[in-house]
Amino acid sequence: MAKKSMIAREVKRARLSKKHSERRTALRDQIIDSSLSNDERWQAMMELQKLPRDSSMVRRRNRCTLTGRPRGYYRKFGLGRNKLREIIMLGEVPGMVKASW
Repeated sequence: MAKKSMIAREVKRARLSKKHSERRTALRDQIIDSSLSNDERWQAMMELQKLPRDSSMVRRRNRCTLTGRPRGYYRKFGLGRNKLREIIMLGEVPGMVKASW
């Protein structure tokens, strides 16, 4: 089980990234747009830097929804490898069986 503070931090990052996503994409588009003057592009860069760091999507970390474990995460299920294995062994994932050869 991950620390509660780490899980709370990830929840905060998810909330902030959702809140600022539209503004961030608009500013990024302005920076890339070569038809704007250099001063306007510079202003967009400065505004982008003023946004909170945690509002960036790249600062988020995928975590298991049950335990909060950051490593061994399977995106398809949203679970860590340990909990995924337990659920598969209980037969609760349709179509998944333990491999044997």
